[in-house]
Amino acid sequence: WALQIYNAAEALPNLINPFYMLPLLGVLGLKARDLIGFSFVQLLVHVPLVLFLLWALGTTLQYTPPVMP
Repeated sequence: WALQIYNAAEALPNLINPFYMLPLLGVLGLKARDLIGFSFVQLLVHVPLVLFLLWALGTTLQYTPPVMP
């Protein structure tokens, strides 16, 4: 579960500053403003969804504190 939370925390900022679009800009001849609107809409949709799913995932875990022998 910790790995999934790490992946979500890594992926969401990519919607704010999407480095995946650099090759698209060169290949398709687009400008950054052509793709930022799409990324922003995806950010607005995915942030609440991902945060809810991470919260739901966290409630399924039981925390067992370590015990010193």
